[in-house]
Amino acid sequence: MKKRRLFETAMHGLFLLLGLIAVGFVLLITVYLIVSGIPAIRRIGLIPFLFGTKWASTAAEPSFGILPFILTSVYGTAGAVLIGVPIGFLTAVYLSKVANAKVRAIMENAVSLLAGIPSIVYGFFGLMVVVPWITATFGGTGNSLLAVILILSAMILPTMVSLSETAVRAVPQAYREGSLALGATKMQTLFKVTLPAAKSGVLNAIVLSIGRAIGETMAVILVAGNRVAMPHSILDPVRPLTANIALELSYASGLQEKALYATGVVLLLFIVIINITAHIALRGKKEGA
Repeated sequence: MKKRRLFETAMHGLFLLLGLIAVGFVLLITVYLIVSGIPAIRRIGLIPFLFGTKWASTAAEPSFGILPFILTSVYGTAGAVLIGVPIGFLTAVYLSKVANAKVRAIMENAVSLLAGIPSIVYGFFGLMVVVPWITATFGGTGNSLLAVILILSAMILPTMVSLSETAVRAVPQAYREGSLALGATKMQTLFKVTLPAAKSGVLNAIVLSIGRAIGETMAVILVAGNRVAMPHSILDPVRPLTANIALELSYASGLQEKALYATGVVLLLFIVIINITAHIALRGKKEGA
């Protein structure tokens, strides 16, 4: 008994230490970004930095307005979510409740393979296939916000499918059996009983998909066009927040470097807001239920 208690205490301490390390990394990154980026925001000004439309970091009189990058990231993420989330969610529902075992195995392996593809390969595919298709169909250079949306839609599918499928499978079988026993059809049971019960896991899948989309860098750089300008059309070349950081940080110095760190703070703030909003929405639904 003493050895067992000692072992349980040691494992509890190990798990606690690992958890604290994970939290510590998050805090370290957050503090580093804030300490590195806040001086630039103070010097530039919060309003000019967030709502300025001109970014000329190497000019004689530099300007550091990131509104074009913010709008590009928001539009690109929103478009990817509008396309990728419904496709991923319905695919997960099909795999978990409709597909037979053979089809499910094939599609799950395909989703796993999709999740393992490096982001640079997505970008290369977008550059070689998606961008020329946009040029042939709509005109222009092809490097555009539309290309960003299409590539991000594909990139969030594995996250959306796998997590949503897990959430749907986690619903107790008794819910389904009770609904069928009361006379509901299989589709009524699926959409009115099973899926509402899985909403917590599905919402987490959406949040993680949004985080994947808004934080993607390499694939976006290859297809966006990287033009510093306000996005007025879905076919305009654009530059998201992540791409701006990646493109300029290697040679940045002084205020330019600090402004890029400040851009990272804005990105981090977006993720925090998304997570808090999702948590509040989920808690509100639980209380309403």
